[in-house]
Amino acid sequence: MKEQVQGRTCLKHLPLAGVAVACTLAIVSEAHAQSSVTLYGIIDEGVNYTSNVQTSPGNGHNLFNLSSGILSGSRWGLRGVEDVGGGMKAVFVLESGFDVNNGRMGQGSLEFGRQAYVGLATNFGTITLGRQYDPVVDYVHALMPSAMFSGSIGAHPADVDNLNNANRVNNAIKYRTVTLNGWSAEGLYSFGGVPGSVGANQIWSMGVGYSSGPLNIGAGYLNARNPNASFFGTAVGATAASNNFGSSPVINGYASAQTEQIIGAGATYAIGRATLGAIYSNTKFKNLSGTASILNPAGASGTATFNSAELDFQYQLTPALSVGAAYSYTKNSGAHDASYHQGALAANYAVSKRTDFYLISVLQHASGTDSTGHAARASLNGLTPSSSNQQAAVRFAVRHKF
Repeated sequence: MKEQVQGRTCLKHLPLAGVAVACTLAIVSEAHAQSSVTLYGIIDEGVNYTSNVQTSPGNGHNLFNLSSGILSGSRWGLRGVEDVGGGMKAVFVLESGFDVNNGRMGQGSLEFGRQAYVGLATNFGTITLGRQYDPVVDYVHALMPSAMFSGSIGAHPADVDNLNNANRVNNAIKYRTVTLNGWSAEGLYSFGGVPGSVGANQIWSMGVGYSSGPLNIGAGYLNARNPNASFFGTAVGATAASNNFGSSPVINGYASAQTEQIIGAGATYAIGRATLGAIYSNTKFKNLSGTASILNPAGASGTATFNSAELDFQYQLTPALSVGAAYSYTKNSGAHDASYHQGALAANYAVSKRTDFYLISVLQHASGTDSTGHAARASLNGLTPSSSNQQAAVRFAVRHKF
């Protein structure tokens, strides 16, 4: 004779202890089939050389230092899924960034600064709530050379279009469709949280992507009200009165903008061992205050517009060794007229499925007038700005995934 326990079979003729063990294992097996929690992470650590690092106005020196999380942000996270029946699954992600060199939390010292959300997945799509990536990042970031081989230092200056995922979105509801014939789409809305004003500090975004065989395409749009607070101001200690745009002179003079708008699109196409790629973005900082302040040191008014275009090429020399090259051009117009030419070369060697070594070199040249109203200085993303209009960086690092 047999009896059913949690949908599993236990044999009655077994000794009592044997029945208990068999039934316990059956219950655990059933629960495991229905739900799981995965611990994962990446550790990215290496040595950087950076030229012309400004130490005081007009003075620059070469810098050698250890640096964490350039090709991939160092992180650890928990990802869970539970089958709740009726074709529905509960899902969650908690993901924390960190600096290997000092153990400090990343993303402005937030405990789960990379992602923190919970949601429900169905046959009609997935809806999630919390701190999340926006649809522009979800669909275009993966097509960026900075995500594939050139790292954050190879992103567009100051990550002006957020295509390197510098900023996440708080208080967000996101819906993603199921994939149909290679197509999928997303929509996101972030509540501003301002009493009496639904629209203040709100963020909304949408994106679409297509993937089939050798072709991958992604595009998206984001609109952030009062970006100094809603989009950039999520770090611990950030306030509405402080300039939360960071130290890069490429954009930190535009923190008074009432609205930031980003349009981004990209594509990659594989031909044998080679992969060709292209990226375009348009970023606008609208309705600058026109009054000189800590948020607007040059007293800029109107709209500052950045157009960025990038071409890249990758080649898989061997199953373990790949190389890549990229060139990008970013032009600021409207409030100022800075231009940034940037080139990157990279190589990656995988010693196993989880561990690889990489070498990245990036060179940037700037001209015109930047957001601070001064002669444009080179400013590789995430590094201390140059004392001149040129800056170069070279990085050798190891990356381990778990």
